[in-house]
Amino acid sequence: DMDRVCHFEIPYTDKSRAEKFYQDVFGWQISPAPGDMPYSFAITTPVDEKFQPPQAGGLNGGMYQRGEEGSQTPVVVIDAESCEQRGADIQKAGGSLVMGPAKVGDMGIYAQVKDCEDNIIGLWQQLGPMG
Repeated sequence: DMDRVCHFEIPYTDKSRAEKFYQDVFGWQISPAPGDMPYSFAITTPVDEKFQPPQAGGLNGGMYQRGEEGSQTPVVVIDAESCEQRGADIQKAGGSLVMGPAKVGDMGIYAQVKDCEDNIIGLWQQLGPMG
């Protein structure tokens, strides 16, 4: 059973400049996350009523303020049945935890981890419907 890439994230220094760049260059729709979450959704492919891309291989993502914590560069996010279990698997295999796992509203649990090559990847454990 494979864990699929389900999302991507792009950190920014200047929110409006970054959002304008991705909208102008790629035609993405950038929209703020619900509530007061400091996060924007980057819609690159149409979604269904569950906020999931119906097109095979379609991926949407998000953008966040680059900070002290977490990745300074774009991140691929992998769907995990359990962030905690995958975090343990990653540590056993020579990786490490960077950030989380932490609950994101009632949508899911998110973590950033380092692989054995020092690359940061994200883990996402879905709890409720997105959006």
